[in-house]
Amino acid sequence: MATPLALPVPTREPRAVTPLSVLARRIASLLLVHAVLIAGAVVILLPFVWMVITSIKSPPEIFAVDFSLWPKHFSGAENYGHALAKVPLVRFALNGIIVCLGILVVQVLVAVPCAYALAKLRFPGRNALFTLVLLGLCIPIQVPALPLYMGLAKVGMLNTYFAIMMPFFLSVFAIFLFRQFFKGYPDEIIQAARLDGMSEFEIVWRIVVPSAWPAIAAFAVFSFVAHWNDLYWPLIVISDTNLATPPLGMMFFADAESGSNYGALTAAATMLTAPLVLAFLFARRRFIDGITMTGIK
Repeated sequence: MATPLALPVPTREPRAVTPLSVLARRIASLLLVHAVLIAGAVVILLPFVWMVITSIKSPPEIFAVDFSLWPKHFSGAENYGHALAKVPLVRFALNGIIVCLGILVVQVLVAVPCAYALAKLRFPGRNALFTLVLLGLCIPIQVPALPLYMGLAKVGMLNTYFAIMMPFFLSVFAIFLFRQFFKGYPDEIIQAARLDGMSEFEIVWRIVVPSAWPAIAAFAVFSFVAHWNDLYWPLIVISDTNLATPPLGMMFFADAESGSNYGALTAAATMLTAPLVLAFLFARRRFIDGITMTGIK
């Protein structure tokens, strides 16, 4: 009688135990990375925290020799009330919103078709045009400032919203950013839309743009912050206080009204900085998505 074959009994391989030295190095590297990130966050946030704290301090505490982070006597009501009473902060903020939104709308309307053409259309000179776009990133506003000012003065357009916005209607950075995003858009979808009889204009605005909201949101944050904080160009073309943008309004306030009242100055700066913080918090998720999807690191 034949004996049955003995089947091998499966045995579990022992798990590899991570040495304590390797685990310790991993923990140390994580602690080091987080320590560096926390230190960077503190360095970035400290001026804003100091601004807010100074805005609620009384003048003697601001210039006191002994250091105190939190005020002993709360003077926020006086500082903020003085800032609102002496200078039209709401008007400055409204001017900033009008200028930033106007610039952003025109920038997107101009940059999206240009970026789509550079990314998806084949035509002679496309690479040369993209090279010019990259070179345009190297030209600051100070270079064409004088001829632009002379042209606006010649046609009587100084002291207008258009004078503040006009030099920024064409954004080469927006073209570059959207072009990087459109390069990754599937060509099959565009070819199918062409076979269905859609024009290139319809493809851009009805198919491509709805999927590009992360990139648009990322650029919107860049554009809004840059033009909200811009002082150089409004200082050149604006002399009317009613048209002053937030930085220019702060300069008028510091020169004419506040003197050495740094509590009122920081209170005004806090109120004019708040819209930027709210705008970023509102668009932070799409901003991060747009940065990662376009490859801008």
